[in-house]
Amino acid sequence: MFNVTVLKMKDIRKYMLGMVITIIAIIAISKYFPQNAKEEKMVQKLVSENAMISCLDQTIPTMSNINEEYKKIAEEEDEITEDTFLQEILKTQISTIKGMENIEKKEKLANQKQEQESETEEKIEVAQTDLATQVITNNPIKENYNTEYGKVKIKNETEYELTNEMLQPDITIENKNIVLFHTHSCESYTSSEAYPYTPTGNFRTTDLNYTVTRVGTELENQLKQYNYKVVHDTSYHDYPAYNGSYTRSLATVENILQTNSSDIVIDVHRDAIGSRSDYAPTVKIGENDVAAQIMFVVGTNNGGLWHPNWNQNLKFAIKIQEKAEEMYPGLFKPITLTKSRYNQHTAKYANIIEVGATGNTLEQCLTSMKYLAKVMEEVISH
Repeated sequence: MFNVTVLKMKDIRKYMLGMVITIIAIIAISKYFPQNAKEEKMVQKLVSENAMISCLDQTIPTMSNINEEYKKIAEEEDEITEDTFLQEILKTQISTIKGMENIEKKEKLANQKQEQESETEEKIEVAQTDLATQVITNNPIKENYNTEYGKVKIKNETEYELTNEMLQPDITIENKNIVLFHTHSCESYTSSEAYPYTPTGNFRTTDLNYTVTRVGTELENQLKQYNYKVVHDTSYHDYPAYNGSYTRSLATVENILQTNSSDIVIDVHRDAIGSRSDYAPTVKIGENDVAAQIMFVVGTNNGGLWHPNWNQNLKFAIKIQEKAEEMYPGLFKPITLTKSRYNQHTAKYANIIEVGATGNTLEQCLTSMKYLAKVMEEVISH
């Protein structure tokens, strides 16, 4: 059995060697002695892979069987390759479609955001001037003040005797960048049809869309209409703990001022006087606008804390309120000058403004910011 196999292999080698020699001879003859185009085509056919395999098949029956097997395997591989190729094409197409869908989705979201921003910009209405103004507060609390500078009233709770020199707003505001923040971010107002919400405390909520933080956003948007650079921080400082609010807000402001130089720093609050639901200090401006009244709270060093620029802060508040009394009389309540510092040592013109009280609605406070921004634009000239 072994010998027979060896002889067959020798025969195969012999046949193959003979064929190779024959092919080489034919190629050489066709190259150097081409007869005509027909003979040249025949030579090319003979030397082709299929012709060679066919000759081997006819000469060696065993090779025919082997070649058939290889042919079947090759066809199967071609089928597999074709299926795989089609699958890859399909995957690529699906991936491309998904990619296009993602791009379209992103573009749609971007367009929606742009439309929302455009709508917001369209809704921002700057204040008009030369409008009749009237205080219309129901259940008012009697104004308490002991010092006046022109039409500006001041409730002085300190031991300082305020002189005319201390009150005269002879300041020049050079750095017009403005920083807004909220020590009591969760202070909210009376729920209304336009801004309904469920309080999570005594006129407080962690939803900043309904708190004094939203009022700060309105002031930011209004000031930007006059091309001021505004940094508005909306961090929680009184949540989850109320105690320590001023310590946390101080850290926030100092951090902002490291990269955003500003002389004007405003801590926007809501007046918490008695937390009375029926107390809503309100002023009517023009025919339709009902705005919450605003109050400056100015800190000093009378409580013992370092605060060398408190008098500058007071002059800034007087300068703003003096102009407001010309443009919209009654928009401001008397300034409160206190012994506490309230972080107002951080800037040259740092103040607290309290917008409205617990009885006011959010829309009344948003309206106030329109007029406050206009007054500030008149005072802080470009």
